[in-house]
Amino acid sequence: MEINNGVEEEEEEEEEEEFGFSRNYFLAKELGGSGKKSTRKLSDIDLVDEQELRAAASNIEPKHEKEVAALLNSYKSLYPKWVFKLRCGFGLLMYGFGSKKALIEDFASTTLTDYSVLVINGYLQSINIKQVVTSLAEVLWDQLKTKKVATSGNLSKVQQPFSSRSMDDVLAFLNGSQDKDCFVCVVIHNIDGPGLRDAETQQCLAQIAACSCVRIVASIDHVNAPLLWDKKMVHTQFNWCWYHVPTFAPYKVEGMFFPMILAHGSTTQTAKTAAIVLQSLTPNAQSVFRVLAEHQLSHPDEEGK
Repeated sequence: MEINNGVEEEEEEEEEEEFGFSRNYFLAKELGGSGKKSTRKLSDIDLVDEQELRAAASNIEPKHEKEVAALLNSYKSLYPKWVFKLRCGFGLLMYGFGSKKALIEDFASTTLTDYSVLVINGYLQSINIKQVVTSLAEVLWDQLKTKKVATSGNLSKVQQPFSSRSMDDVLAFLNGSQDKDCFVCVVIHNIDGPGLRDAETQQCLAQIAACSCVRIVASIDHVNAPLLWDKKMVHTQFNWCWYHVPTFAPYKVEGMFFPMILAHGSTTQTAKTAAIVLQSLTPNAQSVFRVLAEHQLSHPDEEGK
């Protein structure tokens, strides 16, 4: 009987503790909600001029420079493996925190000296993909003539300039080389950048990557970048080999082309900033903002109230 009474007392004490915790939780919520609400508005934030903010950001002293340099230097041991992967027909996709621009350019300039290299800066706001394909075909044309590996049938059917030819004809030329050792390496900084992020451009890049004489070396930084591609694009066209190469290097060059949120700017920059913020929201949140925007446009006299 004493044992049973002891167990019952322990159970009662546990129930009282749980009840007390719940009561205190809701009491704290009630007291917290009864206080005065802040009257501050987003418009009250004192924004500085964008040029002033960029100048201040450029004057920030970099930290751990020696450690970052040592980390970048350690990746050089992977260069022979990367070249081997490219020669086997794979594409290289670099990901990890930090700018990978210096790493990829060092790899291309020191290791891919026997091949032609075309660089695409995907962090730019707009890119002409037709011009990219045309430039790629011209680079391959020059490489084939220099190495004298092209047959007369391969070159006789293609007449420059490539800019006057259709996209399908240029892609057919890129896929027509019979020499497996003759290829053009396309370096794409930020293949997930704003100028390359749409589905049509990604499909075109996948078609380029699938050409027999093209190899892709690209970097990604956006957390949702893998959602740009389907299974066929990843494993058949791009044929990615993923490499985790965090550099912890600042995004100095890449960040120059994005408007700063905490700075005054023109109407165009404000619109771009709003687009960046909206892209970071969930689909449900985006739909809510869409409804609010449509309501505000139809009721301009309400002043957002």
